[in-house]
Amino acid sequence: MIRLRRSLVQGLEAPSPTVQAVRDALQNAVKLEHATIPVYLYGLYSLKSGANVEIGRILQSVVVEEMLHMTLASNVLNAIGGSPQIDHPDFIPTYPGPLPGGVESSLTVALAPFSMSQLETYLSIEQPEDPLEFPTAALAAGDTITIGQFYTKIAKAIAVLGNNIFVKPARNQVGPELMEEAVVVTDVATAQKAIGTIVEQGEGTHTSPEAVVGPGYAHYYRFMQVKKGHFLIKTPGVKPGYAYAGPPLRFDAGGVYDVQPSPAPSLAGDNFNYTYTSLLRALHELFNGKNDSAQFNRTLGLMMSLKGQAKAMLAGIPNPDAPVGPTFVYQPVNPETPVAQT
Repeated sequence: MIRLRRSLVQGLEAPSPTVQAVRDALQNAVKLEHATIPVYLYGLYSLKSGANVEIGRILQSVVVEEMLHMTLASNVLNAIGGSPQIDHPDFIPTYPGPLPGGVESSLTVALAPFSMSQLETYLSIEQPEDPLEFPTAALAAGDTITIGQFYTKIAKAIAVLGNNIFVKPARNQVGPELMEEAVVVTDVATAQKAIGTIVEQGEGTHTSPEAVVGPGYAHYYRFMQVKKGHFLIKTPGVKPGYAYAGPPLRFDAGGVYDVQPSPAPSLAGDNFNYTYTSLLRALHELFNGKNDSAQFNRTLGLMMSLKGQAKAMLAGIPNPDAPVGPTFVYQPVNPETPVAQT
């Protein structure tokens, strides 16, 4: 379970929280949602073509929803007069290392090919405070909170501040016409709907592993299917109502590219990082007013380019004897642009 520093919600728990405290917390939420995406993408890209297809589908579905969560957090931030800051080196965490706001001793997150060991990292990221069917000891009181508690405190602070903190008319919103299940945030009710979607898609509810918004199970239970080796299915009439008793879900270790978890710098890696940084810039523009279909399609094109570059690198193209993997670092200058002579 990810434990976050309580300082992330400093000011939110006061009787009269400030709007700026909520904005700061939401900016941290945008950073946190993004930080998981490179980790999951690396695992997805590491799967060989035609191998571990179901695992690939699970990873792909989670990445899509993490992008949705990043969008929803940005929508709420924009709705209360903030501006998501994405196109900046500090926006990207250092891998391996803690997630933004995470307690360093609790979990180190690395970029690594998919494996059963890396699956444990995914489960740790997504684990709710009290997983259904797998109860854990409650967190000790102290200076840490869970991701779910983090979002709950943001939602409560927004409720205390009320509808007057929302900019009229709504500004810089990415709506469902661009991204399915996105929520246009205009008031307390829609802000809490957006935040609820983030929490429930990641953790499920206290009574069900199913996500309230969208089809399928919450992220934790999707990943747990891989660990259990079977799909999770409903078991009507048999408590607790679900079981990992569906069709087999097997992991083929031979269907993963054998690349070191911390690849060395390379030209291919620099090219990938330039595309990745261009994607961050495009997302920054999308969430800061350039929210039309042309800009959205540009971000999709950059995402597809990232996939193609990463798959080629991991497959050993152009050097099959020394395959490398993506590093996801800030690279604002095209490495293939000639340097001017002085």
